[in-house]
Amino acid sequence: MNDTTKNQILKLVHQEVIPAIGCTEPIAVALAAAKAAELLGTKPEKIDVYLSANILKNAMGVGIPGTGMVGLPIAIALGVLIGKSSYELEVLKDVTPEALEAGKQLIHDQVIHIALKENVDKLYIEVVCQAGDSKSVAVIAHEHTRFVYCAKDDQVLLDERKSLEHTDEGEDDELKLSFDLVYDFAIHTPLDEIRFILDTARLNKKAAEESVKGQFGHAVSKTISGPIGKKYLGDSSYTHMLRLTAAACDARMDGAMIPVMSNSGSGNQGIAATLPVVSFAEDMKCSEEQLIRALMLSHLMVIYMKQSLGRLSALCGCVVAATGASCGITWLMGGTATQITYAIKNMIGNITGMICDGAKPSCAMKVTSGVSTAMLSAMMAMENKVVTSVEGIIDEDVDRSIRNLTSIGSKGMEETDHLVLDIMTHKPNCW
Repeated sequence: MNDTTKNQILKLVHQEVIPAIGCTEPIAVALAAAKAAELLGTKPEKIDVYLSANILKNAMGVGIPGTGMVGLPIAIALGVLIGKSSYELEVLKDVTPEALEAGKQLIHDQVIHIALKENVDKLYIEVVCQAGDSKSVAVIAHEHTRFVYCAKDDQVLLDERKSLEHTDEGEDDELKLSFDLVYDFAIHTPLDEIRFILDTARLNKKAAEESVKGQFGHAVSKTISGPIGKKYLGDSSYTHMLRLTAAACDARMDGAMIPVMSNSGSGNQGIAATLPVVSFAEDMKCSEEQLIRALMLSHLMVIYMKQSLGRLSALCGCVVAATGASCGITWLMGGTATQITYAIKNMIGNITGMICDGAKPSCAMKVTSGVSTAMLSAMMAMENKVVTSVEGIIDEDVDRSIRNLTSIGSKGMEETDHLVLDIMTHKPNCW
């Protein structure tokens, strides 16, 4: 691998693996609200928010950090009142009890109006703030922290909407990954150049440990580690992975004020790409180098798969993240590059089709299902057992198998996405 390619990959990982507090969709909406309020320069009298269907779906049922509340209105209110756009996905980290009460009052005053926006990028957030005759607009699209349009009154301060269209058409110069490139980078890059990936282990493990101290969401982790879990599942490397990963997800989806390291705009993807690998490495007493390389393999594989899947889709992100984890686990088991491709095919042959029905506490159950499949896929791969190219969507070539999966998630399940959103938005008190 030449230095140019290596540096491109390093830049990509630093760009995609970043800290986040709270579920990234409502937090991204809060970020746009913060920016719009900053542009306005005064407290808004009216806030109009226009969202793509995927953003709406992922922001409706998840806890907002530091509030004890669920959903978009409080995220928007706090973004406007105390959010700082410079904090990006940690935009709400300065929330206080006083700010929370002010946010509740803003909601009570019916200042905030939320609507679906059709025919836009799957990741699209537009916030319009007004006070008197003054108006500001902030638009995020394509990536959770990417502002593509900002304006104050008649003055356009930023407009990158045309470049966004080019990106959607595939005309960007982003490095296109492949399995061979991911594997070569993770396994052969000098260790000191990728040691930073250990930050994912530190941050996400801390989130899991903090979660155990409280009672979050459905407490999936505590079911696994409790008397019933021990009775029926036992106490092993397998259950340790499930418990640790579920714990971090339990807390994050319930709105705990605990930062996690995200991957490709999703905290749950970051958690599921990290903690199964960390747990297994600890139980197997692996070296620091083994952990670093396994984590990089896992995270970079997720980034690779998300390149063709897109930031948001009808396919649950744990399918992708758990596939990355399975690669890392297989390598820690002593698996070859070929056996790692077997693990990928086993994953795709098993849990393809798991739908995303929004971010919410029960995501911890889906993440646990993904981790469980990751371990099974790795074990089968180590015995040279693989779902073959005559079965389902699996291709002999691993990269084509991945593209088959991501095509189903990004294109084939679009109608599923519409139906899921329709069901969610027609439930009583969905807001």
